[in-house]
Amino acid sequence: MHRKELPMIPRLSKSKYISGSQCHKKLYLEIRSPELATEFDEQTQAIMDMGTEVGELARKRFPGGVLVAYDRTQIPQALKETADLIRNPSVQAIFEGTFEFDGVLVRVDVLERVGQDLWRLIEVKASGGVKDKHLPDVAIQTYVLKGAGVPLSGSWLMHLNTKYFYPGRELDLGQLFTLTDLTEKIAAPLGEVTTRLAAMRTMLVPPTPPAVEPGYQCDDPHSCQFWEHCTKDKPARWVFHLPGGRGTFDKLVTQGITTIDEIPPTFKLARSQQLMKDNVEWAGPKLTRALKAVHYPVHHLDFETVAPAIPQYPNTRPYQTIPFQWSNHVETEDGKVRHDEYLCTGQQDPREDLAKALLVSLGQKGSICAYSGYENRMIKDLAAACPSFKKDLETVSARLVDLHPIVKTNYYHPQFDGSFSLKDVLPAVTSLDYSDLKIKGGTEASQQYYRMIFETTDPAEKERIRQALLAYCERDTLAMVELRKILMKKALAYSG
Repeated sequence: MHRKELPMIPRLSKSKYISGSQCHKKLYLEIRSPELATEFDEQTQAIMDMGTEVGELARKRFPGGVLVAYDRTQIPQALKETADLIRNPSVQAIFEGTFEFDGVLVRVDVLERVGQDLWRLIEVKASGGVKDKHLPDVAIQTYVLKGAGVPLSGSWLMHLNTKYFYPGRELDLGQLFTLTDLTEKIAAPLGEVTTRLAAMRTMLVPPTPPAVEPGYQCDDPHSCQFWEHCTKDKPARWVFHLPGGRGTFDKLVTQGITTIDEIPPTFKLARSQQLMKDNVEWAGPKLTRALKAVHYPVHHLDFETVAPAIPQYPNTRPYQTIPFQWSNHVETEDGKVRHDEYLCTGQQDPREDLAKALLVSLGQKGSICAYSGYENRMIKDLAAACPSFKKDLETVSARLVDLHPIVKTNYYHPQFDGSFSLKDVLPAVTSLDYSDLKIKGGTEASQQYYRMIFETTDPAEKERIRQALLAYCERDTLAMVELRKILMKKALAYSG
């Protein structure tokens, strides 16, 4: 009898270890069936590119550091080059140093020499602080380096300092970045590495992936590229889609309940969850009064913003939100509608000109409708950033009416599928949606704007993005006009 050969367990990497720590099935599919993954969308890729940009900038904190060239087909050369640099006493820092131990390969963002034969491991993140998800990341690197015989003084995280105000011209890298010692914090996850690696390798042996049900772990701490594959057979009214978070989902799954329609009447649900379960159109008795509280001329305002990890405008902080665009549809009492808009197309700080144009468009009269509290926050931020317009902007803030809680409290449609996002509400209630637009969401708008202003030099591409931004922001405010009109008709119909 011939013994069946077990499949070779591949070398693991830092990212594979993180995937396996999140979900064994995710790791299995990444290694055994990578073709089942969905490609990164433009938004995810832009976030990854920003991380790369921050990492490259961080290297300038360590003048004289040496970058280890890396090619997946030339790992032995990278390992040898790293070992040679460690033995060279003139090298004070190594970037992307490559190490292997116990079948795990890692590349370290920065390895800083802190003594003749002592090094400090530094992981660079584009975040504004230390997060729990960073600990296993630093732990696996520490495990490999210690196993490879690298004497470490400690393991640190370098992240952006969100309190740093960029004065303009040159960035102060000493102030832009913050170093946090994680040596003690990673003690627990470091102690789990051996056990976790053994479990992952055992899991990778069978010819089929482990039976792991999809759920909230699929997005914690990273969105899984196998979500579509793992959920392709789930019913349309799967209990995961209930609003309200993980607690309700876990309780229902424990009771063997798969669909929303199976939830028994005795199971306590929040109001939004009950509306989704009932799956019928509903308008509350207070909807008419809420909508009639809006005064003409009715403005419908939406901002688009950018929040660069590396500040681009003087007197701004990392990840500070900067409005660069607004749209305003103005409806008068006779039913006529005009549209005003603003989009900054230069590299200057847009806030002063944006605020000035906005005040002209909004005038002194009428309610200003938005579909979240975000616009109010932007108005207040503009007032703080533009002292000459402070009083006028504070008056604008007092005129704002948030339509989101009005809809959430007083109206539901089955096609909302439990969501009260404008992107879901709009196609359910009106004939408008975002499917025909080049830009379909606020995050994408922010990333495309950054690309238009700070990255691309192609005039045609800049114009393409400009037109797409204008169309997207205009759709958001036109949506509110149509939504108000239709909701008023529904309110009157239900009350009648």
